[in-house]
Parts: sequence; C-alpha cells; structure tokens
Amino acid sequence: MSIWKSEVTVERLGQISKDTMVDHLGIEFLEIGEDYVKASMPVDRRTRQPMGLLHGGASVALAETIGSVAAKMAVGPQESCVGLEINANHVRAVTGGQVTGIAKPLHLGSSTHVWDIRIYDNEQNLVCVSRLTMAVLKSKKAQGQAGP
Repeated sequence: MSIWKSEVTVERLGQISKDTMVDHLGIEFLEIGEDYVKASMPVDRRTRQPMGLLHGGASVALAETIGSVAAKMAVGPQESCVGLEINANHVRAVTGGQVTGIAKPLHLGSSTHVWDIRIYDNEQNLVCVSRLTMAVLKSKKAQGQAGP
C-alpha cells in the first residue's frame, strides 16, 4: 500500500527542479515506489571537493532533496514540510560515476517525519547514510484560522 498522499511523477519532479540547485548538481529523480523515492547524482566537477572525492555537502544535498520531496508527497494538500535537522555519515569515498540515493520513512507522524536516506555508488557500495527530520506544517485554513 502506497504512503503517498499526492500523485507526483518523476517527470514532474524533473520539471519543478529546473533552474534550482537540484538541476545545477545534476540530480535526477529515477523512481517513486510504494514507500520510497530514488534519485541519482553524478560525481563530477560540480560535486567533487578539491581532493577529487565526492563532496560530503553534495551527498547531504542529494539526501535532503530526496527526503524533502518524499516528505511533501507523504502529506496532504493542506500541509507542507520544512527541514528541522539532517545528519550524514560518509562511509566510502567516491571519485567518479554516479551515486544513487533512496529515501524511506522511519516515522510519519502528524507533526514530524523522520526519513532514512542511503546513498550508494555504481557498484551498490554504501557511500553515505543520512537521517532527515522534517516538520509538517498545517496551512492556516487547515488549522481553522483566518487566512488568505
């Protein structure tokens, strides 16, 4: 059974990512499953640090992108999500190719979500483990308050 409360396609995610950091880093959404979102990112001049390795910040950007999209898809139309905290453990160096991240929920509450994002290299070796905590915000109308 799907956890998604909105129907979004990978094509639509690509469209809304145009001219953003997601687009600049070359992040591409690949798949939306019943309880996960998958995206990839190249390891190239945009995402490497000066020593030639995948930059930890690029891994975190990929993780937060996937987790944030997943969180928004898992809430109703009168709700939005914003990041509260993200952490990452970088467990393997990558110098080229692609990395692929998969976000799955650990907790889907009414006020917070916790997402587990695992990033793998081309050989399916674990590169980074990240946990993203999102706040779920209700619109003023959904809260019964006057608003626009």
